[in-house]
Amino acid sequence: MKLNDYTQNVGMRMIVIQVVAFVLLTLLGVRLYYLQIVHGDYWSGRAENQRVRLIPIPAPRGAILDRNGKILVDSRPTYNVVLSNEPLKTIDVSERVPEYARGLNLEPDFVTERLNLIKKQNEFEAMVLKESATMQDIAWVESHGLEFPELRIELQPQRFYPHGTMLAHVLGYVGEISPKQLEQDEYKSRGLRPGDIIGKGGLEQSYDQFLRGRPGYRKVLVDSRGRVQSEIEVVQPQAGQDLLSTIDLDLQTTAEQQLAASVTKRGVLIAMDPNNGEILALASAPSFDPNVFTQGSKTPEGRRQIAAYWQDKDRPLYNRAIQGKYPPGSTWKIPESMGALQQGAITVQNSNMTCGGGITIGNKFTRCMGSHGSPPLSYAITHSCDGYYYRLALKMKIEGLIQMIETFDFDKRSGIDIPNEKVSETPKSWKPLVEKREGRWSDIRTVYASIGQDTVVVTPISLLRAVASIGMHGKMYVPHLMKEFKPIGAMGEEGSSDYFAARPGFGFDRPEPKLIPMTDEQYDVVVKGMWGVVQGGGTGAGIRIPGFDIAGKTGTAQNSSLGSNGAKDHAWFVSFAPAFKPEIAVIGLIENVGFGGTHAAPAVKGVYETFIATRHGGVPPADASVEPRLVAKR
Repeated sequence: MKLNDYTQNVGMRMIVIQVVAFVLLTLLGVRLYYLQIVHGDYWSGRAENQRVRLIPIPAPRGAILDRNGKILVDSRPTYNVVLSNEPLKTIDVSERVPEYARGLNLEPDFVTERLNLIKKQNEFEAMVLKESATMQDIAWVESHGLEFPELRIELQPQRFYPHGTMLAHVLGYVGEISPKQLEQDEYKSRGLRPGDIIGKGGLEQSYDQFLRGRPGYRKVLVDSRGRVQSEIEVVQPQAGQDLLSTIDLDLQTTAEQQLAASVTKRGVLIAMDPNNGEILALASAPSFDPNVFTQGSKTPEGRRQIAAYWQDKDRPLYNRAIQGKYPPGSTWKIPESMGALQQGAITVQNSNMTCGGGITIGNKFTRCMGSHGSPPLSYAITHSCDGYYYRLALKMKIEGLIQMIETFDFDKRSGIDIPNEKVSETPKSWKPLVEKREGRWSDIRTVYASIGQDTVVVTPISLLRAVASIGMHGKMYVPHLMKEFKPIGAMGEEGSSDYFAARPGFGFDRPEPKLIPMTDEQYDVVVKGMWGVVQGGGTGAGIRIPGFDIAGKTGTAQNSSLGSNGAKDHAWFVSFAPAFKPEIAVIGLIENVGFGGTHAAPAVKGVYETFIATRHGGVPPADASVEPRLVAKR
């Protein structure tokens, strides 16, 4: 009995053990099935990620060059401190902040920002912590390799602007994409991620998708601490395309020098080819150094300099050429003259109007700077007779002025291919507001508008475009700075004879010029008046260049809003040359200096002299000085 009981007990225990073993094996099998079959891909990827990393290789941005192939912007190699994501996943990143800040001379707030940002990375789990690492930075990272395996030194391209402040408003700069930009559809569609470098302002922004190229990557094996053990694969980056701009560096240098030599050192000079809208020079002063934004935005010194730019009362970050809105003064008389002829307010054969030394509207007398009798249109332009234009505008009425504004696109952006262009403000935009506030549009406002004051403020680029179109007999082109893109690999050795030798480029379709109707007689009488401003004893006679006839118009615009610190008047000069066969159009604005003929016109003359020297070997073209073809009779 005892033996049977023992045997029975043993048998029961074996059954229990077998049942338990079966249950455990079943649970283990179910778990293995769940892990390997149901979620096999997920855990396989996790395991692979523990040892395989993708290290991004940034693509060099395409260079930007002037029309003759001279470098304006390039990229150069620099050592960066790069931060990897994986080793940080198991630690409290706040512990790293004081160490990084102290060892790499970074601000703690910036380090915290970078550490929080990298945790959002998924595919390429690396981010630049410090650009342009010094030898001290490199030594610190290398000596702390075991302590901070997430840090490494990499050679990467960095944007470099060799001309400093010159052309800053044209070129723009590059910087990291902001969180706000990452939320915008424009950037989402391009697959950009936190930490990516994009163009900000100027050509860098407008053509970023062509300049930036495509990044490559290194596929590497890493150990449990994230340290690279071996390299599996390398996909080389694809460099961005090189942009050939319309800028002529010689003309640009002269324009910058002329502004730097001006009394206030604040103003604009723009040179354009009126035959196609190509911008040859665009200078806005004061300017800024884009290298500060590219190389110094992550250092205390760089951030202080950027803050100083924003706080500077002279607004160096402000592109006066396309964002500045100024009363145009007497330069406004040129499109107004053509508008009056087109509308029939005056005719070529009968354009005389009384000067009267000024005009009385109600109980207010508005004077003219001289007493010109009853001059014809060309004389009124040459000698800038305000009295003539007071009466001309009243004859055109405000509706006529608005029609002229629409004809010359002062109610639109010019369409130049750099961002943040502003629209001029004119009686067209002011009239509804004035009528709502004052009950009606008064004649005195029409009188003020006739000489580019009160309700008229324009951008320099819009005024240049309008006046240049008259020189082109009504063809008004869209101004632009991009000439073409060069195919990848098309750049030869710098300085070689075939550096840009007749290789096919990537052009962009340009809109056809707007055609402004004008007769030969209307063209002749207006351009003859502008010709007389310089060659005929007019208000710009001081800048005459023998053998090179300039058609221009001076302007002195009151700007009472700036207070009493120094001269209030803005000096203008808008022009094209040669007068009856234009090759170049130039506008100059110097802020708060006084008369246009005294300050703006000489600055423009400097640009013309460089143009003659570089394009024509110092000798004006044979047909650059001709007597005006006057159809109208006095």
